[in-house]
Amino acid sequence: MSNVVVLFLFLVSIFQCFHATNSHSGIRLPSQLHRDSSLVSCPAPDASLYYRPVIGIVSHPGDGASGRLSNATGANYIAASYVKFVEAGGARVVPLIYTEPWEILRKKLELVNGVLFTGGWAKEGLYFETVKRIFKIALEKNDAGDYFPVYGVCLGFELISMIVSEDNDILEEFSARSQASSLQFVENTKIEGSVFQRFPPDLLKKLSTDCLVMQNHRYGISPGKLLSNQKLSSFFEILTICSDEDDKVYVSTVRSRNYPVTGFQWHPEKNAFEWGPKSIPHTEDAIRTTQYIANFLVSEARKSLNRPVAQDVLDNLIYNYRPTYCGYAGKGYDEVYIFE
Repeated sequence: MSNVVVLFLFLVSIFQCFHATNSHSGIRLPSQLHRDSSLVSCPAPDASLYYRPVIGIVSHPGDGASGRLSNATGANYIAASYVKFVEAGGARVVPLIYTEPWEILRKKLELVNGVLFTGGWAKEGLYFETVKRIFKIALEKNDAGDYFPVYGVCLGFELISMIVSEDNDILEEFSARSQASSLQFVENTKIEGSVFQRFPPDLLKKLSTDCLVMQNHRYGISPGKLLSNQKLSSFFEILTICSDEDDKVYVSTVRSRNYPVTGFQWHPEKNAFEWGPKSIPHTEDAIRTTQYIANFLVSEARKSLNRPVAQDVLDNLIYNYRPTYCGYAGKGYDEVYIFE
C-alpha cells in the first residue's frame, strides 16, 4: 500500500473520530451557544414571600454550663446550635432575652417573622411567663392574618403543652436522656402541610427504621394524655411517637390544627451542630433530617407579612454578641451565647 493511501486512510479515521466527538448532544460551552445575552433573564421571585426572614429565639436561664461559664445573677443563654440551625434554613436570628423589660421584647417581636422556643429545664417564674406572653402574641398575629410560625423544641414543646392545656401538671416523666431513636409515624398521618411534607420518600422511610434523631428529656406527654385533654387534642395533631428506655410511649412530633405551630420532643438542631454527647447521630441521613426541619421553619417564616426596618434588624441581630466556646469539656453544648 502506498504512503499516499495510508495517509488518506489515517486522515479519514481522524475526521470520523472528530465528527463523532462533536456530534455528542447536550454538552456545549457558553462560547458555542451563540445566544444573545440580552435575552437571558432570571425569573422574578414570588412577591408574596419575604426572602430576608428573621427568627426570634428566646433565651433560657443560666449559662448553659451549670455555672461554669457565668454565675452572674440573671445570666441567660442561647445555645449556638439553635442559631446555626436557623441560619442553615436561610434566616437570621434576633435573640429574645427573656430578662429584658417587656417593652423591649415587644418591640423585638415586631422585627421577627417567627419564634423558636428552645430546650432546657425552666418551667416556672419569669421565664415561663415570658414564653406564655410571646406564644399568645404569636397566635394573635396569626389570627390577625400575619403568618407567624412557632417551633417548640423539647422544653419548648412542653411549655406550649402546659400553656395550651392550661394545666401546669400535664407533663409526665420519661427515661429518654441522651439517646438516638427513630420516629414512628402514627396511623393515617397526613404529612401534607407538615414539617415532613418536603422529605424525600427514602428519608421518610429511614426516619421510621433508623436512629436519626436525638432524644434528651425527662418529661413529655403520652398520646393518651394528650388526646384525653380536650384543649390539647383540639389544638394539636400527633404526627410521630417514640418509646423511652422503659418502653413508655410519648408524643415526639406534633403540629397545630389551625396555626403554623410545630412541636418536637426531640432535637433537630443537634445532629449537625452539637458534638459533645456520643449518642448524637451524625450520619448523612441524620444531617439531611436537620436540614429539612430547618428549611421548613424558614419556608414558613417567608410567608410572614412583616417587613421590619432593616437597620432595626441589624441593631438587634445575634451577630451583635459573641458566642462562648464550652465544648472543651467534651459534653453539653459546644457554644453558647451568654447574656448577663
